[in-house]
Amino acid sequence: MNSTQAALRDEIRELAEEAFHLKLISGHGDGPDMNEYQIVYQGKPRHLPLEQARLFLTNLLYRSRIH
Repeated sequence: MNSTQAALRDEIRELAEEAFHLKLISGHGDGPDMNEYQIVYQGKPRHLPLEQARLFLTNLLYRSRIH
């Protein structure tokens, strides 16, 4: 894993922790592939590529703040 991927994974982990504490997701963690991150949303585990995981969490947190 290069430093860009490591930094992206750290950012995703922070976003996921925030979403978890706000009860927007029910779990998260590293996916089976090092280029994926697992997010449990609405009871279903989703394995997303890192960029998609960041976008998903960013949008989820944004929507929770405006409602």
